[in-house]
Amino acid sequence: MPQKIYRDLCEAFGQVQGLLENLRLLGVRELLDPPDEASLPVCPVASASDDGSSKPCRPESLEEIRADLGDCRRCVLSEKRQHIVFGCGSEKARLVFVGEAPGREEDKQGVPFVGEAGRLLDRMLFAMGLRREDVYICNVQKCRPPGNRDPQADEIAACEPFLIRQLATIQPRVIVTLGRFAAQTLLRRQEAISRLRGRWHAYEGIPLMPTYHPAYLLRNPASKREVWEDLKQVMSRLRGDDS
Repeated sequence: MPQKIYRDLCEAFGQVQGLLENLRLLGVRELLDPPDEASLPVCPVASASDDGSSKPCRPESLEEIRADLGDCRRCVLSEKRQHIVFGCGSEKARLVFVGEAPGREEDKQGVPFVGEAGRLLDRMLFAMGLRREDVYICNVQKCRPPGNRDPQADEIAACEPFLIRQLATIQPRVIVTLGRFAAQTLLRRQEAISRLRGRWHAYEGIPLMPTYHPAYLLRNPASKREVWEDLKQVMSRLRGDDS
């Protein structure tokens, strides 16, 4: 199910609940109570197991998405991985960072961005006045590609629906994509990251800022200044939401 339809269904359900409550306050007692939200079936964004049917929905949690992912064997990356790297951080984060795929250290620990590039990302967050607990961090791919190669089309097709569901659940104010691959995947564009970065784009109505991957910055430290300019735009956008 497309994400917009999913959101519209959930919004409509909330409106119906409000209408029923107003009628009850007016003394219309014969109407049944609206169903408890927790008793409704989850209606996630389309995944590999969906049958495409419409049904009453409530927002699914990250825990439920992770449970649906399970011990994933949907592509060949599962054959050599050590751990699935689902994501970490706050389910209510206003800011989400999306990278490409786990590296060696991430594969060992099952946590995104814990290697040398991850330590640089931590310093970037500190400069923004944030901690990992304040944001959400994930990747397009949940398993490490051999030799850290780019994921292949069938691997993306198997894994991307779970990223879409993560973003639909969190509904962040801003998304920052780290590196070429994440930006091209979410934006459905093939431009180089040097052309995409530094300008606002949108993913499902959410402002999206592409920037360089921390691993790239380790090899090209002169580009840190450009990334800081990108992150200053992100901070300004988040501050604007607070005003």
